[in-house]
Amino acid sequence: MANNFKDLSVEEIKSIMQRSQAAFEAYQLVSAEEKAKFLDAIAEEIEALGDSLLQKASEETNLPLPRLTGERGRTTGQLRMFAEMLREGSWVEASVDTALPDRTPLPRADIRKMLIPLGPVVVFGASNFPFAYSTAGGDTASALGAGCSVVVKAHPAHAETSEMVYQAIKKAIARTNMPEDVFQHVHGTSFESGKTLVQADETAAVGFTGSTVGGLALVKYASERKKPIPVFSEMGSINPVVFLPDTLKQNAADLAAQYAGSITLGMGQFCTNPGLMLAVEGEGLNEFYKHLGQQIEQVKPANMLHAGIHEAYEKKSSAALEQEGVTDVAKTTTSATDIQAEPTVATVDADTFLKNHLLREEVFGPFSLLVKCKDEQQLMQVLKTVSGQLTTTVMGTDADFTAHPKLIQMLPSLTGRVLFNGVPTGVEVCASMVHGGPFPATTDSRFTAVGINAAKRWVRPVCFQNCPDTLLPLALQQANPTNIWRLFNGEWKK
Repeated sequence: MANNFKDLSVEEIKSIMQRSQAAFEAYQLVSAEEKAKFLDAIAEEIEALGDSLLQKASEETNLPLPRLTGERGRTTGQLRMFAEMLREGSWVEASVDTALPDRTPLPRADIRKMLIPLGPVVVFGASNFPFAYSTAGGDTASALGAGCSVVVKAHPAHAETSEMVYQAIKKAIARTNMPEDVFQHVHGTSFESGKTLVQADETAAVGFTGSTVGGLALVKYASERKKPIPVFSEMGSINPVVFLPDTLKQNAADLAAQYAGSITLGMGQFCTNPGLMLAVEGEGLNEFYKHLGQQIEQVKPANMLHAGIHEAYEKKSSAALEQEGVTDVAKTTTSATDIQAEPTVATVDADTFLKNHLLREEVFGPFSLLVKCKDEQQLMQVLKTVSGQLTTTVMGTDADFTAHPKLIQMLPSLTGRVLFNGVPTGVEVCASMVHGGPFPATTDSRFTAVGINAAKRWVRPVCFQNCPDTLLPLALQQANPTNIWRLFNGEWKK
C-alpha cells in the first residue's frame, strides 16, 4: 500500500540520532517509577485510539479485526509488563561483594555490579505484526524499560498505523514529562535510511524482525562500523514438528485438525508457523496425512499482508512443489484471487529431503512439508540437518516419550522453545518465554525477543570497585534504598 511519507536525508537521520543520544543521557536521570509510569501511559494512549487504530491497521495489512484486537492487547500488556519489571527492580542483577581487608594472603576490595543500558536503540518494525513487533512492540517496550532511548524505522507496509502509534507515544511523553526525543520515528523505503540508522555513531544496538536477507544486511552494516554494535535479528524459522508413532495411531484425525489450523492460522504469516513435519513411516502416518489433506482442502484462501509477501509465497511454495520427490500435494479447493494465498501441504521421503537444501528453506505462508522417515535414527538425522529454529515441537503419548529418550534429549540443542503436545503458533508474553534460537533463527541465541528477559539485549554489566557509597547507583548502595533483591556476599537478600 502506498503512503505519503518521504525518506529522510542522511543529515536528517544523523540529527535524529544525535537527539536520541541527548535524550538517552537525560533519561538516565529518570527514576524507575517514573519510567514505569511512562510505559503505562503509552499503553493507555494506544488504547485511547480505539477502533480507529484497528481499522487503519486492517486497511493496511488485510488482517482481520479480531486478530488485531488481540495483538493490540498483547502490545499494551507487554508495555505494562516492563513497567512492573521496573517497579520490582531485580532485573538489574545487582550483586555486592563487600570488602575483606583482613583476608589473607590478599585482601578483597569492595566490588559491586549491575546492568546498565547501552544507549540509543534502533528498532525496525515488522511487516506481519503491526503492533506487537512494530512501533510500540516488544523491542521498543523492552529497550525503554531497560533505560535506552529508541528510534523506530516504521515498516512501509503499515506506515499510517505506525504513525498513529507514534503520535500516541508522543502524548505519553508529554503526559509524563519524559525527554522529548526519548522516542523518535522514521519513515521511508530506502535501504540507505536503514544503513544510516545502523551506522550512526550514536546507535548502540539494533532490533529487527523479518527476513534472513534483511537481518543479515543489518549485521553487515553494524560490522562495518568503526565501533561494531550488536544486532538482534529474529529472521524466521520452519519450526519442525515431530509426530511419534503411538499418538499417530491413536489420534490421527484430531492431530490433523489441530495442525491444519496451525499451518493456516493468519494465512501462515507467523514466524512460528509449522512449516516442517516429521514422522516415521507407517499406517498411523498415512491416516494422519489423509485427514490433514482433507482439512487443508476446506480452508478458504485469504489475502496476505501485502503484494510482496504474496509474491514471495507463490515463488517459494511453487519452487518447493517442483522439486523431485515432492508428492501427495493437497491444496485448498477454493480458487484464490488477487493476493490470496492457497493453503498447501505436501510430502517427501527423508532420503530426498536430506539431499535437497532448498526443501529446508522457510516458505512464509500457509505451507507445510511432511518428511517421511524410515526410522527414528533417520528422523533424528533430518532434525540435525535443519538449521537453528525458534521452536521445535514433539507430539506424543507418555508411551512415545518413554520409548524415544535420545530424540527428546537432543531437542533443546536445536531450538529456543521445545513444545510438547501443542502447536508452535502463539507466543505467550511472560517471564519464562524464550522467543529466539540458534542461527539463523536469530543472530544471538543467548537472548529472547519476548518476555521480561528481552530487556537483557539492551544492557551490559558494569562493576564498581571501592566506590564511595553516595556515588553508587541506588541499586548498589549499602542501604539498598530501592529495596530490591540483590546477591549480597553470595546470598540473595533485600
